Amino acid sequence: MRQHLGAQSMTQCRAVRPPGRLLSACIIALLTVIWGTTWAAIRISLVGIPPMTGVFLRFLIAGTVLTLYARGSGISLVARSRRERWLRLLHALLTFCISYGVVFWAEQWVPSGLAAVIFATFTLLVVIIAHFTLPGERLTRLGTIGVVVGLGGVAVIFADDFSALGGDKVIIASLVMLISPIVAAVSNISIKKWGEGIHSVSLNATAMLTAAVIMGPVAFIFERTHSFDFNLPSVLALLYMAIFGSAITFSLYFWLLQHLPAGKLSLIGYGTPIVAVTFGTLVMNEPLTLHMVIGTALVIAGVALTLRPTKRGDGRRI
Repeated sequence: MRQHLGAQSMTQCRAVRPPGRLLSACIIALLTVIWGTTWAAIRISLVGIPPMTGVFLRFLIAGTVLTLYARGSGISLVARSRRERWLRLLHALLTFCISYGVVFWAEQWVPSGLAAVIFATFTLLVVIIAHFTLPGERLTRLGTIGVVVGLGGVAVIFADDFSALGGDKVIIASLVMLISPIVAAVSNISIKKWGEGIHSVSLNATAMLTAAVIMGPVAFIFERTHSFDFNLPSVLALLYMAIFGSAITFSLYFWLLQHLPAGKLSLIGYGTPIVAVTFGTLVMNEPLTLHMVIGTALVIAGVALTLRPTKRGDGRRI
C-alpha cells in the first residue's frame, strides 16, 4: 500500500503526547475508509478528466496544501544532502508519477474494487523486498505462507472470465496495474533504508510537487487533444483525492507512525480493499464475480499473515 512510506525520524513531534487507543483506532478507521473510497473517486474523476491530467492536478493540489502547512509549521522543505535530493526524486517518480499514473490509466477499464485488491499486493511485495534488503526484516515462516496465499489470491482473480468485468481491455489493464504496487514497494523500501531523518511532510510535499512538474508536460503531450469536462462530480472527486486522499491522510498516517508500532497501522493494509470492493459494488454498481470474492479473501488473508506480529513484536490491541 502507498501509505507505508517509511520516514523514520520526525523529531519535531516527539514531545507531542501520544494518541490514546480510542483516538488511534478512530484515525486508522478514518484512513481505511478514505483510502478505500479514493479508488472509486479515481473512476469518477476520469469521466471528465483524462488520467495523466488527473495525476498532475491531484499532486499539484496536494503538494501545495502540504507546502503551505509546512511553511506555517516551520518545517523546512530544503533537502540537506545529495542523498536526500535523490531520494525525494525517486519518491516522486516511483510513488507518484509511475505508480499513480498506472493506476489512473488502468482505472479507465478496471473496476475500482479490483484495482484496490491488485494494489494490496504492495504489502506482500514490500515484505519480499525487505527480506533481501533490510537487516532484521527477514521473512518468517508465517510471513512466507502469507505471501504465497496472497499471490495465490491474485492468481485466482486472473483466472476469472473477465467478460463479466469488461472483457480483454480489463485483463490487459489489470496486468499493467501490477506495475503500480511493484514500483511503490521499491520506493517504500528505498525510503525506509535511506530516509532516516527526513520529515514526512517535507518529503511528501516536495515529492508531490516534483511529480506535478513532471506529469504536467506528460499530460500536455499525450492528452492535449483529449476532451475535457470539468463537471461537478469529476472536480469534487479530484479535490477529495487531493485534499483528503493525499494531503490529510498522508499527514495523519505519518503522525501516527511517530507514536505507534507499524504493525498496528497494518490494519489499513487489508482494510482498504474491503472498503473499496464493498463501495464499488454497492455504490458504483461495479460487477462482482465469485473469483474476485475468493481472490480478494485470499489476498487479504495473505496480507494479514505477513503483517501478523511475532512473539517479539508488539501484538497489543489498539
